[in-house]
Amino acid sequence: MNGGAPGNGTAAPSQYAVALAYAAEDGAPRVVAKGRGLLAEEIIARARQAGVFVHESPELVSLLMQVDLDERIPPTLYVAVAELLAWIYRLEQGLPGGAPSGDDGRV
Repeated sequence: MNGGAPGNGTAAPSQYAVALAYAAEDGAPRVVAKGRGLLAEEIIARARQAGVFVHESPELVSLLMQVDLDERIPPTLYVAVAELLAWIYRLEQGLPGGAPSGDDGRV
């Protein structure tokens, strides 16, 4: 996921990115990479090269930037991340369904 500056809701010169990974034994997705500027650009480029879906959500990125690397997302973000993952699944399967709540669906 990528977005603007965390916390202030305004456009910023630095781009932020957070990568999540999920394994059933973890119980919740983990933050496996995060960064801003050039590091964010590299995270996004590698995700795209690997065929990983890149979703733009500045609000969610702002919240996820507060999670330490290799830590599980907090329970307060479960619903937002679950909605996003369900939307991505529907998109990849060619099933009908709009963007997650409060999001415009840009990639």
